Amino acid sequence: MIGTLISRPPKTPAAFGLTSRPAVASLAAATISLLLMPVAGQSRGAPDSFADLTAKLMPAVVNISTTQVVKGKKQNQPEFMVPPGSPFEEFFKEFLERNRPKNRGPRRATSLGSGFIIDANGLGVTNNHVIAEADEISVRLSDGSRLKAVLVGRDAKTDLALLKVEPKGKLPALKWGNSGDSRVGDWVLAIGNPFGLGGSVTAGIISARGRDINSGPYDDFFQTDAAINRGNSGGPLFNMKGEVIGINTAIYSPTGGSVGIGFAIPSTLANRVIKQLAEFGRTRRGWLGVRIQTVTEEIADGLGMEKAGGALVAGVGDDGPAGKAGIEQGDVILRFDGQDVDEMRALPRIVANTAIGKTVKVEVWRKGRPTTLEVTIAEMEESNTKLASVDEDSKPEPAKDVTLLGMRLSALTAEARETFKVDEESEGVLVLEVAGDSSAAKRGLQPGDLIVEVQQKPVTTPADVAKQIDQIRESNKVRKTKKVKTVLLLVERARNKRFVAVQLDTVGKSGKKVPEKSKE
Repeated sequence: MIGTLISRPPKTPAAFGLTSRPAVASLAAATISLLLMPVAGQSRGAPDSFADLTAKLMPAVVNISTTQVVKGKKQNQPEFMVPPGSPFEEFFKEFLERNRPKNRGPRRATSLGSGFIIDANGLGVTNNHVIAEADEISVRLSDGSRLKAVLVGRDAKTDLALLKVEPKGKLPALKWGNSGDSRVGDWVLAIGNPFGLGGSVTAGIISARGRDINSGPYDDFFQTDAAINRGNSGGPLFNMKGEVIGINTAIYSPTGGSVGIGFAIPSTLANRVIKQLAEFGRTRRGWLGVRIQTVTEEIADGLGMEKAGGALVAGVGDDGPAGKAGIEQGDVILRFDGQDVDEMRALPRIVANTAIGKTVKVEVWRKGRPTTLEVTIAEMEESNTKLASVDEDSKPEPAKDVTLLGMRLSALTAEARETFKVDEESEGVLVLEVAGDSSAAKRGLQPGDLIVEVQQKPVTTPADVAKQIDQIRESNKVRKTKKVKTVLLLVERARNKRFVAVQLDTVGKSGKKVPEKSKE
């Protein structure tokens, strides 16, 4: 495994090491630990000492401890088979009862992490994984006093949680900084509770921005070389102004300890989520209502784009904002509300951060040219997962099988539906066979798949597919600019659709090789 959760409550997945540390934890586990990284607000020279800044910030950083009741398990008891009525029956019965092991009762598992106060009246921030599945949460302040905490709200997708304690007086609180101002190379300071030792301070720089560690749909982590270890999860990362620009969440470590690769949630993301948790007890994210995929070089070529980029729309919700605005399957979203969508994973973050009810301009690439639409953003809900159904045309007449692009294609008959378990509502051209050395096989196509579109045009018979491919070849003959090298297919499998770019071969409808012309 490549990482360890840095704060880890009981039963935390081992893919990322969370910074809160269980009472007993193996430091040798090679896993990624979730940590929050601080980011510097402005570029400044290395200070002679961090002592003044530390003295100012330390009182607002707290230790988070949680307990969870784990139910005991019954221990297996060996049974001795004694024939009924045997003179030894009563003897063995008494022996077993006297020596039967007691069932293990409930036990309490403990986990440690970090957090910080953001409001003098007792609001504090930590990672969701620090307090996940906890039955009790307590906060230890810098003066050593302990307060019971209640959970105000949590957001698993960004790994953030908001806690509330009832202090006797006003608490020292920290201020949020703007992580967007931080640059790679800026100094940062991390304060937390590594290994349950209590408040500890480490310093380093921002190593990278925008890291995706595959922990959630909105990954946009800072990377830092400030020493962060287990128990640092949920602790703040500061710039040299003393502002919180990140929340330590994870580390990459083959040993379980710091190797100089830690990750933090940027404050611009965290601050917005925490405000929503404070107001609503939950997050409110923008929702577009599309299913998207990455635009590869091959797909970009098939769509006639100059370069790969944007987010390819693989599905559109019937009643979602995108469907109502006219966004179509096969569109590539290039800009959203004035922001460039350089890659697919940027779109979910941009949409989620858009105000609910706001009408925004969306630029898409559609059939060879850019088009601008207006979309009114709705609120994301768990039920907002329904995608557009395929328009049902009249069933095509049976047609002869055709071999194209390394695949044998057939019309979709009733017998074929039953054989390949194709849904009754699905329409397209059936893939019967795929050559093992073909581009189609390398792209993951397999028997039973349906080809729904070719070059964003619907197909229902093998002849339709052949026609579209022949049109591409004819167009390439007269093209003086960039020639199309791939064919863009919309493929359906188990009612899920995705775009696949398959290398254009030189085989025509007849199955004979088409001679290539010499280069001009």
